[in-house]
Amino acid sequence: MKPGSVRIAHVSDVHFGKIAAPDVVDALVADVHASGADLVAVSGDLTQRALPRQYAAARDFLARFEAPVIVVPGNHDVYAWWRPAGRLLNPLRRYRQYVTEDLTPSVRLEGLSVFGLNSATGWTVKGGHVRPADRLRMTEFFKAAPEDDFRILVVHHHLTRVRALGPHDVARNAEDTLDAAVACGVDLVLCGHLHISHIEPIEIVPADHRLVIASAGTATSSRGRRQHRKSNFYNVVTVEAESFRVEERLFDPDAGSFRAEMETSFSRGAASATV
Repeated sequence: MKPGSVRIAHVSDVHFGKIAAPDVVDALVADVHASGADLVAVSGDLTQRALPRQYAAARDFLARFEAPVIVVPGNHDVYAWWRPAGRLLNPLRRYRQYVTEDLTPSVRLEGLSVFGLNSATGWTVKGGHVRPADRLRMTEFFKAAPEDDFRILVVHHHLTRVRALGPHDVARNAEDTLDAAVACGVDLVLCGHLHISHIEPIEIVPADHRLVIASAGTATSSRGRRQHRKSNFYNVVTVEAESFRVEERLFDPDAGSFRAEMETSFSRGAASATV
């Protein structure tokens, strides 16, 4: 890693209870360690059905990382629909018990500010919802950050529709949340939910702000979608003084390890992609 750079491993949609291959979890942990990540950002769906044994596996998984971890819940981390009382009244009780009480975590490293936003709710089937109070916490965190910090938002659901991903849901209150993120100068949104790996810059008009969306594929489950139906991905983000890049890493079942698939590089005003 170059001096002055920071590296973030972006992992999403692990789905313990629906793991794709016996060696994929070990391969992921090993690859994250080999990447030299300074931080691991996990954007939700740690479990398949929020069962205690799945949460126990997720807790053990998170504890294996050498770098600090920032994690937010996903829609699969709330009680399933056949537990209606728990789903509506205390949907993330097991997440709080096994993972963390903090549903809006934050991390500051040198030159980097990262905020985790909860979009998981029991009041929708699979969609998300961002509460105004959580959005205010995000705003306060980024407004207090050093002016030159690179700003990352971690959230499970998408905050805007990405045309390349086809029809898909976005979180309730997504537009207000995206506007607030833009106003706070957020540079990069790390999300998941769709199980498709895709990196895309979004031009915000009239704010004249370029925001990059990194939608991670499922890191370890058998629940890939569309062109990534049988694939497992995670991202490695490297932030440097004048630029940043997102490397999509794909699991190779024959080799039992992850490898680089695509790298997209960004300056503060432009983007280019290399394979």
